[in-house]
Amino acid sequence: MEYLLDKVEIVVIGAGHAGIEAALASAKLGCKTILLTMSLDQIANMPCNPSIGGTAKGHLVREIDALGGEMGKAADENMLQSRILNRGKGPAVHSPRAQIDRNQYHVYMKNILETQKNLYIKQDEAVEIRLNKNTVAGVVTKLGAFIQTDAVIICCGTYLNSKIFVGQSSYFGGPDGSPSSGQFSESLKNLNLKLRRFKTGTPARVNRRSIDFGKLEVQNGDDRITPFSFSNQKQLENKIQCFIAYTNSKTHDIIKQNLKKSPLYSGFIEGIGPRYCPSIEDKIVRFADKPRHQLFIEPIGLKTQEMYLQGMSSSLPEDVQIDFLRTIKGLENVEIMRSAYAIEYDCLDPLELYPTLEHKKIGGLYGAGQFNGTSGYEEAAAQGLIAGINAARKIKGKSEFVLPRSSSYIGTLIDDLVTKGCTEPYRIMTARSEYRLLLRQDNADQRLTPLGFEIGLVSEEQYDKFMQKKQKISQEKSRIFKVIIKPSDDLNKEFISHGISRLNQPQKMGDLLKRPGVGYSVLEQYDQNMPDIPADIKEQVEIDLKYEGYIKKQQQKVEVMRKLETKKLPLCIDYSTINELRLEAREKLNVVRPINLGQALRISGVNPADVAVLSIWLKRRGGANDK
Repeated sequence: MEYLLDKVEIVVIGAGHAGIEAALASAKLGCKTILLTMSLDQIANMPCNPSIGGTAKGHLVREIDALGGEMGKAADENMLQSRILNRGKGPAVHSPRAQIDRNQYHVYMKNILETQKNLYIKQDEAVEIRLNKNTVAGVVTKLGAFIQTDAVIICCGTYLNSKIFVGQSSYFGGPDGSPSSGQFSESLKNLNLKLRRFKTGTPARVNRRSIDFGKLEVQNGDDRITPFSFSNQKQLENKIQCFIAYTNSKTHDIIKQNLKKSPLYSGFIEGIGPRYCPSIEDKIVRFADKPRHQLFIEPIGLKTQEMYLQGMSSSLPEDVQIDFLRTIKGLENVEIMRSAYAIEYDCLDPLELYPTLEHKKIGGLYGAGQFNGTSGYEEAAAQGLIAGINAARKIKGKSEFVLPRSSSYIGTLIDDLVTKGCTEPYRIMTARSEYRLLLRQDNADQRLTPLGFEIGLVSEEQYDKFMQKKQKISQEKSRIFKVIIKPSDDLNKEFISHGISRLNQPQKMGDLLKRPGVGYSVLEQYDQNMPDIPADIKEQVEIDLKYEGYIKKQQQKVEVMRKLETKKLPLCIDYSTINELRLEAREKLNVVRPINLGQALRISGVNPADVAVLSIWLKRRGGANDK
């Protein structure tokens, strides 16, 4: 028998990384919010890799922080080891990645949620969403509560009708022994949401005492740690070492001999897995010419002996997992504590969503995270933040918040999902952005903090610090073009040692910094009046000078796209009535229902000629922006 709970403005379903950011954002923006989770003990759980960041993912975390989200702060507080990836490449692909204390991260995030004003946490399972016509009216829980609400944000991760696979053993369940949410999945199908079946997996966790670390390569963190959060004032330190091991021909032989026992190859798994994070079985089959594959052995916390085997995702039977792991140097006596497994789950076709992440046919219904077909904690948190912002702004009668892809990786991620869709779990990568030199991790605050402050998620104190940093960058750019560096034997020895041509006449420091290989580390000792400048200021100045020409070219492309994106398309258009459009374009436009000409141009099957037709159509009806 149902009972009525107090009315709230927003219900967030799921307390993973998407749900946390959605709930915090909506509550901070003044909406009474309830966060439903099947277990308080799994808030902010990291069922797969206990790390945050990585290539492009680190960009997302810094952008979340710049907008006023929580993930970056939590990562810094619970960091075990941190590195900037891709140091040997250009700054566009430099990405922070941190190993995280999994349990402490949960404790930290749970406390943040518990102490947030306007936010209420309830351990219960959502089983049904009820509508009033085509608008959200409330949520029914397993314990019989009816929660009346104006908006629902679904952030249920991999729990929807989820099924675990280890060899021939399979059962309905979620990550880490949690239950599956089959009833809620059925209720979404009853609302005519288009669900698909995706699959992901996780490697085994093993006991530290069973590893011979003397046979492994050591992987240390950076000497100078770059925090995720721009507001971080503490000197972060590495607390642990990570390690590298390699598979070999014996490993590969055991896996090949047992492929028929893998549910991936026996047909038991129907879901589509992530192309960019394949299982070890997939690696052996797809890259048969490779004599070995790298794996990373990483602690998951300071107060546990569990070690994570990154790169060894598998769904083979447990006995086979033990056999192939023990062929690896250093793991000859390894003890598995948690077996690797594959998990199959229902998720939404993101083409059903607007760029605000609101559903196109059900008002007040939003989706975020793996429910939208993505993979990764960072992609989830980014979507949760945007969904929470938009749900709150709609309730407060404010304009929608949509980040263009030229502004951020968050904008790129969401635009890809709602414009192109995904046929497999989507993973963010730097290659997905055509503006990646503009969208660096080091300048995320320059790009997004003003927006976070305008929205109301960035505090006045944090914004003032940002403005001070911006002023310091401007002052330093001006200063270095007044500083003259003179040739000297010591300087030229330094230049030659770095492969830089000799300095034969005095030059401005700003002009020298534009040269490849010349940085503050080389020049600052020859600047007699060098002020004490933070490392992040030097980094911004150097990059802006060295890549000035390329940055200007990308900004010109952004301006062209910006003009297209200012031309709004009414959401009520029936594209099948615009006869000048090609048939394929009409079909695709009616599915995606783009909000402007820029988004229309990015739809697969819509070409520039179709966009020109739409532009003329808009002019004929006066460029109407009505919905």
